[in-house]
Amino acid sequence: MDNRTIPLVLGLAITFATSGISAATFAADIIIGTGSSARVHYSVGRAMCRQIQRESQGLTCEVLRIEGRDAAEPLAVLSHVRDGAIEVGLVQSDWQYHAFRGTGPLKFVDIKFDNLRSLFSLHGEPFTVIARRDSGIKSLNDLAGKRVNIGNPGSKQRVIMEMVMKAKGWTRKSFQLVDELTEAEQSLALCHNRVQAIVSTVSHPDPAIAKAIKLCDAAVVEVSGAAIDRLIADNRFLVATEVPAGVYDRQDKPVKTFGVIVTAVSSADAADDTTYAIVKSVFDNLQNFKRLHSALGTLLPGRMMTDGLSAPIHPGAARYFRDKGMM
Repeated sequence: MDNRTIPLVLGLAITFATSGISAATFAADIIIGTGSSARVHYSVGRAMCRQIQRESQGLTCEVLRIEGRDAAEPLAVLSHVRDGAIEVGLVQSDWQYHAFRGTGPLKFVDIKFDNLRSLFSLHGEPFTVIARRDSGIKSLNDLAGKRVNIGNPGSKQRVIMEMVMKAKGWTRKSFQLVDELTEAEQSLALCHNRVQAIVSTVSHPDPAIAKAIKLCDAAVVEVSGAAIDRLIADNRFLVATEVPAGVYDRQDKPVKTFGVIVTAVSSADAADDTTYAIVKSVFDNLQNFKRLHSALGTLLPGRMMTDGLSAPIHPGAARYFRDKGMM
């Protein structure tokens, strides 16, 4: 397949991803779409529906799992939002950014996503480095010269790791060993000391990371410094964040890092009153919403209005924020 064929194939994949949509069978007033394999996204979508139905009299809400088929799942979710098949899609901030701007994987695709509108951001998916305690790896800089798994090609962690390597001026030769294991394979390699560090891009707490930390005698490593600050500044879809204290064994302090953030996206065609009601349901009782899933525990209203949001704020959401004196 040559470079001229890729945009056509991707364009067809986007079209097929929205054909035969099962959302038509849903009778709910509000449908929230998530990737079919994005387990935390689906759980957070369910939490949103619970909050909407609790706080908004008469509104019903359902969560729809969306398969990517030949397209990436976040792209399929955004295609459903763009076409008005669902009211809200939950996708990572980098996908919102590239879809709205027509950059990255959508640079040469004629299909436009300029009708996407932001509602708010949700939980983060931090870039997380986990290293064996006997490796001597205490910070990001210590990865150089070590045995590291950078993730399998095309994976979320691989994409971010390659951005980190470029920011640090690292190549594969900067490490003693470079592995390309999947998320499911890398913990075993860490425990057997095949690699000394692994990387992941997930919401916390994560069961797989918790298991690796406990069984492999490992710890989460801080990812910070001037190169990372520049990386965040140069990429609007990235945010500074941290792995909270206490979420993993023997981690008594927050660990600085960065990453993407999950965002709630609607379309310009969605009714203002509907998006107003969605935002009001979440923000009016944010403390209750945060208790509905462990990934939501660190949400802050101010950051939810700005972090990772590349598409313009939907007028209905903006009306709520103005009514509350938040903008």
